[in-house]
Amino acid sequence: MTLLAGLAPVVDSNTRILILGSFPGAASLAAQQYYAHPRNLAWRLISALVGEDLAALPYGERLPRLLAHGIGLWDVLGGCERQGSLDSAIRKPAANDFARLRQLCPRLHTVGFNGQAAGKFAPQFAAQGYRTVVLPSSSPAHAAMSFDDKLHAWRQLTAAAPSTPGSTDDRPGPRSPGHT
Repeated sequence: MTLLAGLAPVVDSNTRILILGSFPGAASLAAQQYYAHPRNLAWRLISALVGEDLAALPYGERLPRLLAHGIGLWDVLGGCERQGSLDSAIRKPAANDFARLRQLCPRLHTVGFNGQAAGKFAPQFAAQGYRTVVLPSSSPAHAAMSFDDKLHAWRQLTAAAPSTPGSTDDRPGPRSPGHT
């Protein structure tokens, strides 16, 4: 089985919220785009959170708009072996190098984990002082929840997050561990 490589992080120095998936599915790897499967709800969920229809934009235009909202994307795994797209099929997982997040994203305070597989990394981020939120998966394989139920859960990402520069919670670096 071939070792698969994940996608580069979509972050910048103004990223305040980071959404981490587990590892890109086959459609995303083939397209070299986050959440490329047409039934994956991630772009619709993010669009609802930011109040802008990012899902309607071509992928190359989505990313700068996403970053303009202070949101970044990455995955917990940088590589693995896997046939198909299911997290349960992942073998030989290799985590991404998150030590560089403080340099890449000095304003990062909230890390959302897209699904339970990614959510297994939440304690590591909470221990570093980041606010963590484990979200229901946007994957079409997780169809037990409706879009509205998923959106309700995903709103936790922005509920406690500062929306404008200069607000009292908009400070550089991770939040204290008490904000998990």
